[in-house]
Amino acid sequence: MSTLPDTVASSPPVVAPRSAPFLSWRAKFVLLALIWGMSFVLIRIGAEVLAPLQLALGRMGTGALALLAVLLLSRGRLPSSPRLWCHMFVAALLLNTIPFTLFGYAGKLIPSALMGIVNASTPLFAVVFAMLILSDERPDRTRLLGLGIGFLGVLTVFGVWNSLGQVNVSDDDALLGMLLVVGATVCYGIGTPYLRRFVAGSPHSALELSSLQMLLGTLPLLVLTPLLTEAPTELTWRVALAVTALGVFGTGFAYILNYAIVRAAGATVATTVTYVVPVVAVTAGVVLLGETLTWNQPVGALVIILGAALCQRVLHVRRPAPVGQDGGGDREGNGAR
Repeated sequence: MSTLPDTVASSPPVVAPRSAPFLSWRAKFVLLALIWGMSFVLIRIGAEVLAPLQLALGRMGTGALALLAVLLLSRGRLPSSPRLWCHMFVAALLLNTIPFTLFGYAGKLIPSALMGIVNASTPLFAVVFAMLILSDERPDRTRLLGLGIGFLGVLTVFGVWNSLGQVNVSDDDALLGMLLVVGATVCYGIGTPYLRRFVAGSPHSALELSSLQMLLGTLPLLVLTPLLTEAPTELTWRVALAVTALGVFGTGFAYILNYAIVRAAGATVATTVTYVVPVVAVTAGVVLLGETLTWNQPVGALVIILGAALCQRVLHVRRPAPVGQDGGGDREGNGAR
């Protein structure tokens, strides 16, 4: 999962008119959190039968078809600029093709709930690479504190004191699976500021750009998957439906929901869905798949969420008032919230 960058999400709407929305933005927020949280269960189900490249292709292909269908119905058009196509191809590799493939590998090694927990570190990497890539992003005390807390949470999830023995996979597999998810979150962290830097100011809507992104991200998978994998021998309806739902809803419809939330409530509110997704992922994994976790993994998730909230300035660190000055102004609204 990944949220749309501010500069892309602010482009003119082409989907639904502002008047008479079908759902309030709060309902869409809850629905988006459920869709993205359930995605890890669907990945786990698809990985039972499909090779990682096949899972990524199924997810990307169905997601692209869903977005292109909505684009056609809304009478939108794909961008025509060759330069924009090149930038969107790079973005598609970083935000879709590579991380979706890595999630496919991780789905064979670790529980879906653990994938959702580690994926919560996405905002941390987004802040790190935004500060490296974007000239207007500078570290401050709150962000540096958030990064430190967040990565402490990542270490807690990994169980640096060797508490992985209780997970229902071997220690080596669990470590590799979590590292694969970290690799996916690093891709998200690079891809988001890349879009902000090279697609900023584009006159195209988020739907048009997202449709192009899905289409371009599917193309390399169409070439590589038949060459590097063999057709699955036991493709069940359960797996087929899981992959279809993952693509249509988790990869296609989710983009439209996220964009609608940005329009109605702002980008800051939209990014907070990242903090709800791990809760949904853990609940779905435990209830639907009977997965188990060690104590350090949900605790680490809470620490990651705290760090991410500080990094994205959802929470703020109270600045001490200078000696001799009245700090009453800070009591009204400049403290932590």
